[in-house]
Parts: sequence; C-alpha cells; structure tokens
Amino acid sequence: MEALRFQVVGEAFKKKPVDVKSPSERPSEYFGKKVFTREKMYKYLKKGIYEKMVDVMDNGARLDRTIADAVAAGMKQWAIENGVTHYTHWFQPLTEGTAEKHDSFIEHDGKGGMVEEFTGKLLVQQEPDASSFPSGGIRSTFEARGYSAWDPTSPVFIIDDTLCIPTVFVSYSGEALDYKAPLLRALHAVNVAATEVCHYFDTSVKKVTSNLGWEQEYFLVDEGLYAARPDLLLTGRTLMGHDSAKNQQMDDHYFGSIPERVAAFMRELEIVALELGVPCKTRHNEVAPNQFELAPIFEETNLAVDHNMLLMSVMKRVARKHGFRVLLHEKPFAGINGSGKHNNWSLSTDNGILLHAPGKTPEQNLRFAVFIVETLMGVYRHNGLLKASIMSATNAHRLGANEAPPAIISSFLGKQVSELLDHIEKADKADILAMAGKQGLKMDIPEIPELLIDNTDRNRTSPFAFTGNRFEFRAVGSEANCASAMIALNSAVAEALRSFKQRVDQRISEISANDEFREGKHSPVYHAIIDILREDIKTCKPIRFDGNGYSDEWVLEAQRRGLDVEKSCPKIFERYLAPESIQMFESLGVMTKKELEARNEVKWETYTKKIQIEARVLGDISMNHIIPVATHYQSDLLKNVQNMAVVFPSDKAQKLSERNIKLIEEIAERTTAIERGVEELVNARKQANKIEDEHAKAIAYHDNVEPKLDDIRYQIDKLELIVDDSLWPLPKYRELLFIR
Repeated sequence: MEALRFQVVGEAFKKKPVDVKSPSERPSEYFGKKVFTREKMYKYLKKGIYEKMVDVMDNGARLDRTIADAVAAGMKQWAIENGVTHYTHWFQPLTEGTAEKHDSFIEHDGKGGMVEEFTGKLLVQQEPDASSFPSGGIRSTFEARGYSAWDPTSPVFIIDDTLCIPTVFVSYSGEALDYKAPLLRALHAVNVAATEVCHYFDTSVKKVTSNLGWEQEYFLVDEGLYAARPDLLLTGRTLMGHDSAKNQQMDDHYFGSIPERVAAFMRELEIVALELGVPCKTRHNEVAPNQFELAPIFEETNLAVDHNMLLMSVMKRVARKHGFRVLLHEKPFAGINGSGKHNNWSLSTDNGILLHAPGKTPEQNLRFAVFIVETLMGVYRHNGLLKASIMSATNAHRLGANEAPPAIISSFLGKQVSELLDHIEKADKADILAMAGKQGLKMDIPEIPELLIDNTDRNRTSPFAFTGNRFEFRAVGSEANCASAMIALNSAVAEALRSFKQRVDQRISEISANDEFREGKHSPVYHAIIDILREDIKTCKPIRFDGNGYSDEWVLEAQRRGLDVEKSCPKIFERYLAPESIQMFESLGVMTKKELEARNEVKWETYTKKIQIEARVLGDISMNHIIPVATHYQSDLLKNVQNMAVVFPSDKAQKLSERNIKLIEEIAERTTAIERGVEELVNARKQANKIEDEHAKAIAYHDNVEPKLDDIRYQIDKLELIVDDSLWPLPKYRELLFIR
C-alpha cells in the first residue's frame, strides 16, 4: 500500500498540462454550436412551425402536438448533420443527478433494411421505469410506468453522438418524480403573482421572469491520489486526514495565479460549455487550496438549472482527460473551506425592468420597495422551509462553519435599503421615496479612476443577501440541484405577492367606500400600497439582520425573533410538511401534499444511506488499513526497544527507549479506541436499521451514528502524526491539496 501511495504521488507531480487547442473562432461564434437554438429552428423549421414554437417558449402557449412531427423532423436533420445517431430524454430525478436512456434513430424500413426515424411522438414522450427511481412510495416495484415529457422552454442539445431532450418526469398517476416539473409550476406561479402586482405601476407588463445566476465552486484532485483514497472514491469526502501544516491560512490561493494544469482544464471546460450554450463568464481560484469557481451570466431560472446540471456532468468528464477528479461535495476536506453554489436570484419584466433594482423616480422606487419587502415576507414566513430546501447530509458539514452562512435563514439588506424601509414605515406618506444608485468613490491616487460603489456592501455571513439588484441565496450547496432552492424561494415569493395584491385591492375598496381619499397628489392605489407595505415592513422585520451571522449572540437573537434555529438535518426536512408549507404549495399548484410527503421520504432515506455508506467505509478503512499499519509500526518500535536492550546496558537502553515506549503505548491506546469506536458504530447502525419509519431512522442516524464518525476520525488523525510516513497507506492532505 505504501508503495502505491508514493507511486501515485510521484506521478501526480510529474504530470504535464494536456494541450488544449482552442477553436479558431471567437467564443461568440461557436457559442451554442451544439444547441438547437432559435437560429437553427428558423433554418430547419417551416415559418409557421417556428412561430408556434416561439409562442410556446416566450408566452407559455400550450404545445400543439400536431406540430411535433415537423419539429422532430427538423431536429433530426440538424442532429444527423452533426453526427448524431441516438436521442435521449434528459431528466432530473430525485437523485441530485440527471438520467438518460439512449435510443438510436434506426427503425425497420419494411424492406429488410433500416431507416433513420424520429417522430413527434418520440420527441414529446418516453417511458422510463418509474419504480427504479426514488419516488418516496408513489411508485411500487410492480408499478413501473412513468413518463418523461419534453420541456420545449429548455433547448435540445448534443452530447457526443446523442441528441439530449430536456424533459419533466412524472408518474403514471401524474405526480412529479423530478425537480423540473415543480420548478416550472413555481416559476409560473411567481410570474402570475408578480405580473399582477406590476400592473399597479405599469399595465403593459405581460410577463415576469425569474432569473438565476449560479456560482459553482469545486475542488480538483489528482486522479491517481483520488483512486488511492477509498473514502473519496465512495463518499466524495475524506473521512480522515490530519491538517496540512500549510493550507489556506496565508490567503495566497484566493484569486491567485491559476496553476497551468488547472488552466488547461478550465479552457477546455469553457469551450465545451460554450458550445452547449452555457454562458461561462468567470473563473478563478477560490479560498481553499485546489478549490476553484466557475460562474455564468445569469439566465432564466429553468434554463439556468438545466445548464448547471449539465455543467456538473461535463466538468467531471473533462477533468478526467486532464488527470483530475472533480469534487463537488460541500466539505471534502476538514479544516479548510467547503464549496457552495451561490444562487443569485432576481425578477425581471418582459420590457426589461429589474424589479429588485432601485429606480430614478418615486414611483419606480415604490415598486422596488414593494418587491424587496414582499420577497422578505416570503423568506420570513417560510424561513424554515428555505433552510430545508438547501439542507442535506453533505451541506450540513459546511453551513455555519465560519466559511459559509449559518443554518439560520436571515436577510442582509445593507444600510441604504434598510434606511429606506425604515423611512417608509415611519415617515409621512407624501414624497417618501428617494434612493440613490451607484455613487462616486474618489481615491487619493491620481492614476486610479473614480470607482462606482454599490448602494449596499456585502455580508458573507448572510444566507440571503441583497446585492444591489438581486438577492444572493448563499446557503445552497455545491453538489445540490439549484431547483430545490428555487422551487421553495419562487413559491414563497409568489405567495407573498399574491397576498399583497389581495390586501391592496381590499384596502383600495375600503378607502373608496369610506371616502378616505380626497383630490390630491396621490391616488387611492398609492395610499393602499403604502398602507399594506408598511404593515409588511413591520411584519418581516425579524428576518432582516445585517450583523455577524457567525456569532453565538445571533443564535439567541434569532430564536428570540422566532426564526428557525434547528440544526438537525432530518428534523429540518420536516418543514416541508408544516401546514403552512403544504397550504402554500397546494394553493399555488406547485406540489400536492402527497408529492411533498413522498419527497420527504426520499430526503430521509437519502440522508440515512449517505451516513450509512460513510460509516461502512470508515469501518473498513479503520480495520483493514489503519490498524494493521499502526500495529506494524508498533512492532517495528518494539523491535527497536528490544535491540536497544541487547546493545546497551539496561539503564541506558531504558533511557534511549523512552520515546519509543511512549509511542508504543499511545498506538495501543489509539488503536484500541478505534476498534471500540468501530464496534460501537456497527452496533449503532444495527439498532438504527431496525427502525422501519424513514423519518425516525434518519434521526437515529443523525443522533447516534454520525457523531461516532468524528470520534473515530480523531484517533486516526492522531495516529497519522505518529506512524512512519513511509508506512501510512493513504495520500495525506499535503499531497491531495498541493498537486500542480
């Protein structure tokens, strides 16, 4: 084993960057090359068919299946011209990944030969086995039928020789078995609710779009070292490993020069991503060693989610060509920063207005205040649900670890926006709205130009921070499907906006009926909006927090404010089944109670299985790798002590052997502790496995199994400092984190 370790470490240091030949065109020329874009639709579809497809994509018109054959024929022609031989319905089951079943275009021609065929029926619908994917009890083993159905709002794309068709995935009885179906429903709900509120300010608004810009953080590890770590291979994180003497404490990796091998990987990844229509914009070193980030230009939320899922798959494939493995686990290494996926979310109208951006007139700023406050209302009312939407067994390692937002949802607004809301709440109704945009910041260095500063600072400890014209949901984990957070957030905001509209309309009626309005500068609508806005500013004030989210004082203060401070992952999932959550999802048509119950069964079962796998892997490595190596080194020390007694007089031999004797005793104590810990771990698993209820079993794994992993790790990490480096079987942190 030790020979393998030193061999793979040596090979890692010898590796050279893979030569990446960039296309001769500019990125703008090959962007979307492998996507069935509108430009290609216009070329391969008849004008009438093209116009109907645009109506479906832009205006939410119902897809007429009578045009499906014509669309499929155009897609097939384009695909075959690009070397495609197969097609697949590409969907997102409740596994946090994607799924696909490839079928070839060929069919019998009736004359003993074959013909390429791709009909509208094949484009629109396929039938994956619904019982083989997580369903939470909606589908039994003998109830296998499920359907994938084309989502025409997300463009078809090509991977290698396969035409990939984004789809939803539903059961035979119609329940959603994926992330996309409820996401589309949530986006529809927020569109309807936000459009109605916009009509108070601009009746020409026809549609409101939810936008998402994700920031994907990830680690790269040399492939050989990855293969020599069973824990990384099977769980995605290191279950043991002592800190490297140098890690991120010098702050020298963040935004530093990108290593040559990594830069080559990034170049190829960007080329592939751009060809697939993913608008990559930013790349840089992150805080921890071997940690990096890629971020795109923001897109419509459904498309952005698809692109993120696609990118995570593509980056794993490209990384292997460069001798790397991508780690998307939120906390692959202890003692250094983990990885998140900040979700930058906003709403915009079809006429180009960002609803979370301040304006230049009092009316525009009133609209801005309404959408800021109603977003906060949604976050406040459902702060526990939003936490549940980003929680997982893996993300639980990262949240609140002085590197990521705490496991308490609050919102940072910054001084200027906070002062604006306080002013609206307390000032006279007349002319209360004024807010500056970016202001000049002059520096006393002649060569440096004037900087434009935003109307808010940033607060990295805030899970949901306002950043100038959008909110940044910072608590989302790096390997998560963004759809989970976006379903909860868009639904919560849709409910808040709908409630706001109902109450404003009621207030307008009251003002008119009581003749409260007199001829003057402002209309009844203005007065009604201000009245309801003031109520909501007061109501949602507990969710506003601009201070240090890492402090112990904030936990107590958050609890006093009535915010959800639960930390247990399985218990946090319960928020999906809270009466207010069920009522919201059902009233908006996003998910039924049955679907929510099923999804929670999946969440609890997934949590249990992840901890179960980690426990099994740690037990195996402890007993079959660590203890044998430690006892082998202990035997070497014993031989040394015995040889000392042979060579030297007893007094001198004893003195010379004191250190080795202490090490022998310490190894014995720590290996005994590991053996005892593994035995306790196995027994705790056995007891938990007897529990049939998935909720109770997940809690048992959280309370009784998971803590024992840390106890065993502590002993192993201490042994790593004792045992001869040439004997230690696993690549160490200093090797994993600093390969170039």
